[in-house]
This record gives sequence, C-alpha cells and structure tokens, in this order.
Amino acid sequence: MSTRARIGILLPDDSILSVYHHWDGYPEWLGVKLKEHYNTYEKASELIDGGNMSNCYYDEKYDVETNTYTKIDNPKPNYYGGDDEAPILSKNFDDFTRIDSWQEYSYVFVKDRWEGYAISHKMDKNYEEIVSVNVRNVEIPEPETV
Repeated sequence: MSTRARIGILLPDDSILSVYHHWDGYPEWLGVKLKEHYNTYEKASELIDGGNMSNCYYDEKYDVETNTYTKIDNPKPNYYGGDDEAPILSKNFDDFTRIDSWQEYSYVFVKDRWEGYAISHKMDKNYEEIVSVNVRNVEIPEPETV
C-alpha cells in the first residue's frame, strides 16, 4: 500500500511548482529524506524538475531472477518519465492543496526549509470533484545522525 504525497517548491511569486510522489509519503520517511538530501533550494528544484516519481530516494536495485534487493551506491529519484509526468504549477497554496492525486501528505520547500502538511479531501458523491480540503501542519522529524 502506498502513502501518496505531493512535493512542491514555493516560487518568488507565491506560486508552487509540484510533483506527485507515490511511496512512503509520511513525514517519518519522505519528510526526513527531503530534509536530509534535498535541503537547499537548488536541490529541491532539481528534484521537482524531474517530474512525478515513485520514490525520491531509491537506494535499492531489484533482481527479478533472484527476487532480491541489493543496495546501490548512489541513491537517486525513481522518476516515471514521459510528458504526462511534468511538474504542475499552482498559482497559490490553496490551489496546491486542491490537486487531486489522492495524497495524504504534502511538502513545500520554503526559502531554506521543508514544511509538511497532512491533507484530506472531501469529494462529491461521484468522486469527480473536491468539495473541501482539510490541511494541518505536521512536524517533520530530524534526520538521524550516525
């Protein structure tokens, strides 16, 4: 089961450029990975420029023949690719929260830090339109130091 999320970056005009993130979107994983590995405006921008992704920090390779995972030396995002996977530009935070990708969490890089939000949408009876959005701030844990 996935925990879907959106990852965005606040632009100078208060618009937000964002992408979909499929796996492990909760603050204890995705929030920590964002803080740990994408902790500058440049790194956050580069991550988002790649488009929608399965995972922002793919650190294993799957071997079909042996049905096993092995660690890789250079973890990187696992982007979907293709024209339909490009980032979405929202004119403001409210529009950003109304993007319907069934996300449970959203993250926005603001100046020099990540901010996290729990998002829930109330849909109309046909699940075609968002009727209301509930947004609350969530704390992103600090990365563990070894």
